[in-house]
Amino acid sequence: MPFHQSPNHSSQQETEPFSHSGDTVPVFATDDEQEALFCSLVLSSAGITHHCSRTGENLLLTVAAEDAVRADAELRAYFKENENWPPPAVAPEETFRPMLQPPTLLLVGSLILFYTVTGPWSKHSIWFSRGAGDAESILNAGEYYRLITALTLHADTVHLLGNCLFGGFLFHFFCKLTGNGLGLFSMLITATLANYINVVLHGGNHLFVGFSTAVFAVIGMLAMISGTMRTDKRYLRILPFMAGAALLAMIGSSGERTDLGAHFFGLCCGLAWGWLLNRPSLLKIRDSFAAQAILFILAVAVTGTAWKLALA
Repeated sequence: MPFHQSPNHSSQQETEPFSHSGDTVPVFATDDEQEALFCSLVLSSAGITHHCSRTGENLLLTVAAEDAVRADAELRAYFKENENWPPPAVAPEETFRPMLQPPTLLLVGSLILFYTVTGPWSKHSIWFSRGAGDAESILNAGEYYRLITALTLHADTVHLLGNCLFGGFLFHFFCKLTGNGLGLFSMLITATLANYINVVLHGGNHLFVGFSTAVFAVIGMLAMISGTMRTDKRYLRILPFMAGAALLAMIGSSGERTDLGAHFFGLCCGLAWGWLLNRPSLLKIRDSFAAQAILFILAVAVTGTAWKLALA
């Protein structure tokens, strides 16, 4: 089967076949037609008369015996110059986009709306007497729902607005990286675990309320996943803000009913959970609408059930 050369490189001299005798020498063989074409072009550009023929599944380039050394040198030079071409494919940049916009307004609005119902801290309020974090009730009476209900209560307006401002901003970008269901569920489970660890270590007569534990959990998770999960390099700009928010919350949110220990353990639990979120098995959840929906509904249902138990 004759070799079809590029029209720009064909000539009578290049395409005229040699007789298969001792005056021709094979210099290259391949089963790749494109590679054979490139080698033929190399020889043509060097002015070396050659012939391409098919032998079985291979294409064979032959030249006159007196041109064999020069043809071999030209081909070696060609392969050496192109040994790293084409360059290795670059892994595509992370392109995850949440299916729905983060429920930031829903979260912040719910906290504010709930505060208008519960009001500030009061020992006579049923909301605080039944739902505030109480180490003795949790450890001795098994009222573990308080670990969750305490997250939704705030001691005063300043406490509420601080958590809504920082928490809402960070939660928004967190859900941009994880998706709404996985983001909300992760925040709830890490904050609950942090409250439990804090209660176990404090023991005794320890009271606490506030969403700030969840805020610090989100800070920890963002610090772990923003480099590997990011969908836009602009998200890295929030890292300095996270550090400032953490410092401000540590200094400015330490009222009578807030707990720095819960902040610290929230950050630690967030870092640990953020490491888990980088695992491939959990990353797959981000692209599943069903999984995201189930986790979102589960997080809301767990919070509602906690309050149902608290007020029962």
